[in-house]
Amino acid sequence: MKRFFSLLGVLLILHGTSSAQEQHADSLKVYEFEAVEVQTTAAKRTTPVAQDNLSREDIVRSSYGNDMPSLLALTPSMIATNETGIGIGATSMRLRGTDATRINVTINGVAMNNPDSHSMYWYDTPDLMSSVGSIQVQRGAGVSTNGTGAFGGSVAMTTDALTPNFRGSASLSYGSYNTNKQALHISSGLMRDHWVVDARLTHIGSDGYIERGSTDLKSYMAQVGYYGDDTKVKLLSFGGSAKTYLTYNGVSREDMRRYGRRYHDSGQYVTSDGPFVLEDGTHVDYYDDQTDNYLQINNQLVVNHRFDERWQLNTTLFYTYGFGYYNQYKDDAWLAGYTNLVTDKEQGDLIRHKLMRNHLGGINAAATYNTKNLDLTFGGSWSYYTCPHWGTLSWVDGLDSKDVRGRWYDNDVTKQDANAFVRADWTVLRGLMDNELHLFGDLQYRYVHYKAWGTNDNAIWGDEGVTMQPIDVNVKYNFFNPRVGVSYIHHRHNIFASAAVAHREPTRSDFTDRHMFAADDSYPKPERLIDIEVGYTYTAPRVTVGVNLYYMLYHNQLVATGMVNDGDDALNTNVDKSFRRGVELMASWKTTKWLTLSANATLSENKIRDYVDMLKDSPTYGENLGTMTISYSPSVVGSLIADFHVKGFSAQWHTQYVGKQYFTNNEVEALSLDAYCVTNLNLGYIWAYGKERSVRFGLAVNNLFSTLYESNGYGYSYMWGDERYDEAFYFPQAPINFLANVTVNF
Repeated sequence: MKRFFSLLGVLLILHGTSSAQEQHADSLKVYEFEAVEVQTTAAKRTTPVAQDNLSREDIVRSSYGNDMPSLLALTPSMIATNETGIGIGATSMRLRGTDATRINVTINGVAMNNPDSHSMYWYDTPDLMSSVGSIQVQRGAGVSTNGTGAFGGSVAMTTDALTPNFRGSASLSYGSYNTNKQALHISSGLMRDHWVVDARLTHIGSDGYIERGSTDLKSYMAQVGYYGDDTKVKLLSFGGSAKTYLTYNGVSREDMRRYGRRYHDSGQYVTSDGPFVLEDGTHVDYYDDQTDNYLQINNQLVVNHRFDERWQLNTTLFYTYGFGYYNQYKDDAWLAGYTNLVTDKEQGDLIRHKLMRNHLGGINAAATYNTKNLDLTFGGSWSYYTCPHWGTLSWVDGLDSKDVRGRWYDNDVTKQDANAFVRADWTVLRGLMDNELHLFGDLQYRYVHYKAWGTNDNAIWGDEGVTMQPIDVNVKYNFFNPRVGVSYIHHRHNIFASAAVAHREPTRSDFTDRHMFAADDSYPKPERLIDIEVGYTYTAPRVTVGVNLYYMLYHNQLVATGMVNDGDDALNTNVDKSFRRGVELMASWKTTKWLTLSANATLSENKIRDYVDMLKDSPTYGENLGTMTISYSPSVVGSLIADFHVKGFSAQWHTQYVGKQYFTNNEVEALSLDAYCVTNLNLGYIWAYGKERSVRFGLAVNNLFSTLYESNGYGYSYMWGDERYDEAFYFPQAPINFLANVTVNF
């Protein structure tokens, strides 16, 4: 903190120096203070892609401390999920029924999905919302992007543009379940006609709705920008540390009835004098450091150079460091599953640690050529990722430290990811009455080399004893991803059609955890998607209406089995033929100057053709079940949004309905998530007391009507003797809860 305030002092001194140069005041007013971020992963208005754009105003209104998925859920076909029950901590999202591993996320063109798991862990970059200037959500295959392929959609974000004026803000939030946020942001303004320095510090904490579902997040953002006549450079670093209690095991319906909706048993152990007594009289206690701990530091050097009116070059160098570990108490564990122990005991309590350390570095580059009727982009990316995983034991009941020898599993991962693309937007017609006809083409080649070796954390029980699962993966993929489309604009009408082919490689878990459900030791297959989209939008001064039809045809789609591994990653299996098809409806009506009503709805079918159940322990193993619904794919998702604003006061009402979801692909009623409808209300008032000075008061009222619902869950079926068992676990969400915020902008 001392270092931060030292930086603040330096910024104030530098600001005073630059402000004293009054002769530059006029030049500041006309200075073209462009954002330096790379835009190659974003679609333009004329690009034939289903897209929604969130402005800085939309982002600021939701920047109380919640994770990003709560904001993205305002867009069509998007669902936000959360394990702690209040939208902070272990959050994720689904788009068109596809999970987070299939939603490509970029910041300034740099892929944010973990190269190993393919997921975007939002709490690893806390308070990202405070530093983002724009967000574009693309549904479907979208345009060529960096990192893992977009199989449900993509989220392209840019960091907020640096400002030519000195400014700062201080933000405080507090609400239900001791949820709190403190943030301080300072920007120097333009110094010496060329330089800007910008910094932010944030802390977010919460006890969580779920018992012991605590979250402790610390984050920072630091930027230095240089603005020349033709060259603009930004060096930025952002990230932070996260400590969250492990809540990913969920809770069964039976336990919710017994112990309440806030109950979960992670870290629970039986003890004769435990302070907590279960319904059956069992005394238990809880390990207080049952936590996920992670540090992530993202660094980017973004360079933009304009050669002339037509040619421009964007280059980004990036490096991300991450280190994380779980602390877990295991009650009455089978000790044979830990091959680093020297003991004859069969079972015992223990504390284990699962660790990882990763490095990701690379470069993105793109050159753009623009004329009146033609926009060309040539680009590519290369990255290299390395990540060792290992496990240690710090305590085993009844054993001395000399009986615990080394690591109980140890493996390494490397991944090389490279792509090259060319994209063209050709205006073949531009005439009277705003007639425009655009042809679009986007060709991408992507190369992936993934290696993993060593031993995994899964114990293999064989006739000759127990060994740790060996890992020996060495695969290479060459993907060709073409996209073509056409868009026609006539006055208020915009029509587009597109076809795209996309490919995606399996995740780490798809390789390492297949033995848990597969009948053989084969590798998972890469997925292929053919995405066909047709859209129409009518835009008038007060009314906007849109419809988008999509047909997504998959080959070897990796669909969730309903089971999860020991780290809460979904276990997936290839299905030969499957599809997602639907219609997305959007409408917005500005009824008055102060009230806008909008709505969106997605009606869809998400099916597997001729599904053969190949889960080895399933009651229906080997059976062809016919056409079945894909897991976690609701057929109806819809939202109603009312946006009221008059003078400095604003109010946003958001009601979302999400249809029924199955955990597995067998359409088992006992393994399903009920449909739910939830309403959130966001109130705000801005008191302006200067040209750029203001105080914003906000109040978020979440789950306004205290709906009892679960946003996510998992489950599976198995046979024990002649009996069938269905196990399902859920993540309950909090009843009505509040989060108040005051932000001072100076």
